[in-house]
Amino acid sequence: MSRLFMFEKPLGMRDTLPDLYEKKSRVRAGMANTFQSWGYQFIETPTLEYYETVGAASAIDDAQLFKLLDKDGHTLVLRPEMTTPIARVAASKLMEDDLPLRLAYSANVFRAQQREGGRPAEFEQIGIECLNEDSISVDGEVIALLISSLREAGLDQFQVSIGHVGFAQELFVQILGTNGRATALRKFLYEKNYVGYREHVQSLNLSSIDKKRLLQLLQLRGGEEVLQNAADIIEEGKGKQAISALQELWAVLNDYGVADNVKFDFSIVSHMSYYSGILFEVYADEVGFPIGNGGRYSLLEKFKKNASATGFAVRLDRVMEALGSDSQESDSSCIFFSQERRNEAFQLGHKLRQQGKKVVLQDISGVKNLDAFTKKFAETTFLIGGMNDE
Repeated sequence: MSRLFMFEKPLGMRDTLPDLYEKKSRVRAGMANTFQSWGYQFIETPTLEYYETVGAASAIDDAQLFKLLDKDGHTLVLRPEMTTPIARVAASKLMEDDLPLRLAYSANVFRAQQREGGRPAEFEQIGIECLNEDSISVDGEVIALLISSLREAGLDQFQVSIGHVGFAQELFVQILGTNGRATALRKFLYEKNYVGYREHVQSLNLSSIDKKRLLQLLQLRGGEEVLQNAADIIEEGKGKQAISALQELWAVLNDYGVADNVKFDFSIVSHMSYYSGILFEVYADEVGFPIGNGGRYSLLEKFKKNASATGFAVRLDRVMEALGSDSQESDSSCIFFSQERRNEAFQLGHKLRQQGKKVVLQDISGVKNLDAFTKKFAETTFLIGGMNDE
């Protein structure tokens, strides 16, 4: 094993420097306030969970789990996502009254990465879960809340792509006969490898009509008009039921006034095995990965609760990337003082803070580069000797 450098961090771990931290805090606060204004209550769960419960129930690949042993020999994991811990808490403590439950969270999650991957192993998710409610209306609520919170974060250009787990699954069963034969196709779709998908379809021993139906799946993207196109390539059954659910969802989103931010994409699949219905991904300009995703899931059954749920998680690091860098001037003020006017500076600083302003008090004798220091602040006041220059 090579010796680590003094400033080296563990693979996939990152530092958040002050300017980025401040911006992230503002974004987080804006989204959190939006969640709360819609009636969602925040919850916290432990960073460490038992592997046998949360680790095993989570849909995150086992190789991506950070594992360790406690003093009694039990295997623990750093939480890889937030949906499973919240399902554990809700099923054990919060669902006695059999009522809809609206919860929110903001927390760091951990997923081990391969060295060549270049992806973070620790990142912050902010999101919501609506549990014990299975109406299409609440599916629409969750998507509308996602859009509202991203607008509050400052994003203008983004799109929510909506699909349904049941459509692609049923299409594959109707054409290929079993889910097992569709594994490769699902993998290509999840990886957005549409070239590989097309090539694999062409290699299958199928009729030209069935190959065409599989290829048409990639064309089912757009507004309300694609719902009829989807109905044309699927036989009666769960696939038709999925289309009906999406038709009802479209009406709900129209009533919320957010239809301009959404489109249908029937090729969406997820590596999360617990998704059971409507699912969605959100994309923003300048970001090559989804900045968030969510949908209907049946995870509560693993914790012995016969209830459905829906929700979403947003990656804060990707939201920050979508927002881009800006040259926003610091909203803090600085008061430079000499020793003989120190008390006056402290009193002025106290007065300004009581008015809600951010104030830095700085002894001028402790600054080596005065010009560089003053550029950091929106307003600078000098209290030196008998002078008071602003």
